[in-house]
Amino acid sequence: MSDINCRALRLNLVVLALAGLAGCSSFNGASSRIAGIVSPYRIDIVQGNVLTREQVGMLKPGMQRAQVREILGTALLVSVFHADRWDYVFTLKQQGGLRQSRKVTVFFKDGVMDHVDADELPSEAEFVATLKSSVPSNAGPALEASEEALSKYPPPSRPTPIIGPAAATTDYPPLESARP
Repeated sequence: MSDINCRALRLNLVVLALAGLAGCSSFNGASSRIAGIVSPYRIDIVQGNVLTREQVGMLKPGMQRAQVREILGTALLVSVFHADRWDYVFTLKQQGGLRQSRKVTVFFKDGVMDHVDADELPSEAEFVATLKSSVPSNAGPALEASEEALSKYPPPSRPTPIIGPAAATTDYPPLESARP
């Protein structure tokens, strides 16, 4: 190759490389604008035992461990070093919502429940209200019509009975045979 052809080839490669880099920078700007509009779906993350004010209100000092487990469920944390203590921890992280975190600790003495230490717990109705989805449903409008709106349309017509040979094809045998 001649020296002039090599220089021209190098110049073309440099121009193509610069054009490619310029395209990448404009693509990065467009992709960041698109990423700002579209956000990925994130699932709700529920960890631990859901405990409500009503459940903890059912606990009474002197209850056996099995009775406590029946009401609250299996404790999330039972320490080998603290055999007389059960910890129930609950966290809920919803997309676009605040993270909920609660803790209930049940203390036992001589095999029976002694006392309970709990965070502020919601009632069952309050907790269910926090679970309602903020995603709009595509249910559509309610299908309701007044008598005045319905009077604009004629009532449905009844089909005319078939007479002739085609009528025989619609006859069905009796479900039970007649016995003499």
